[in-house]
Amino acid sequence: MIHIENLSKTYRKGNIEALTNINLDIREGEFTALLGQNGAGKSTLINILAGNVKKNTGRVVIGGFDLDRHELDTKKVIGIVPQEIAIDYLFTVDEVLRRQSGYFGFLHNGPYIDELLDALTLSDKRHARVSDLSGGMKRRLMIAKALIHRPKILVLDEPTAGVDVEMRRSMYEYIERLNRNGTTIILTTHYLEEAEKLCGRIIVINDGRIIADESKKSMMEKQGRHVIVEVHVSRDLSPADVTGLAEFEPRIAERTILYLKVEKTRLMEVVQKLTNLQLDIVNLVIEKPKLEDIYLDLINR
Repeated sequence: MIHIENLSKTYRKGNIEALTNINLDIREGEFTALLGQNGAGKSTLINILAGNVKKNTGRVVIGGFDLDRHELDTKKVIGIVPQEIAIDYLFTVDEVLRRQSGYFGFLHNGPYIDELLDALTLSDKRHARVSDLSGGMKRRLMIAKALIHRPKILVLDEPTAGVDVEMRRSMYEYIERLNRNGTTIILTTHYLEEAEKLCGRIIVINDGRIIADESKKSMMEKQGRHVIVEVHVSRDLSPADVTGLAEFEPRIAERTILYLKVEKTRLMEVVQKLTNLQLDIVNLVIEKPKLEDIYLDLINR
């Protein structure tokens, strides 16, 4: 659905190299997370796809249309939800969506607007002015606006910033349903637990370069070499108790809980060391690696 070849972008002001030689293929129906720190190049890449930023070099094909030659056609197959809230505050919610429908030639889009408002829990705000909406409601309206022309590709750039937990959950339930029905989705988020739950593919970008790109399952298996061992004991611990475990980065919490970072292949060795130390263990929990830990490890490396 999206083919990117040797894409680079340098901003003249400050001579900032935002993207360097990006090569990427997003397949139809994928739910992909695009992760990176602030300034890594995520928003520049998304703005290029949206046609808001012009690349310096490379080729971009969206839904079979070359961005350089058929930019208007690309806009028909992709919906972009940017970080910035860009809606005319003078209009009502209903007016915003009807005007957006008109831009794409949908003159009788009422039933679908009803569906979007219901799915994004905005039905009771249909006649409210945008200026009267909360930040979370404006975010949801941005999603509805991006979906108004039923795009085959949906790009979400930090869509849940400022949205409460309950509303975030309902938003993602709807987005998951879209994906199950065939919509290709690209998500950027700083809530890595959401990326871990929702996405089947993880792309990590750092300093304008892709440093990781693989399925979530493969990444978790290959990159997640360590697990966290949580040890509960029946007495207070002191640093002297764990001197023999220094290589496993011991951390004492709440006086009776010990955390160790252990390579999977050395688990039995650690259990034996704990037994030899006679720490009066009452419980031992092994925590699987999280995407957040793997992401931080990749960035730090």
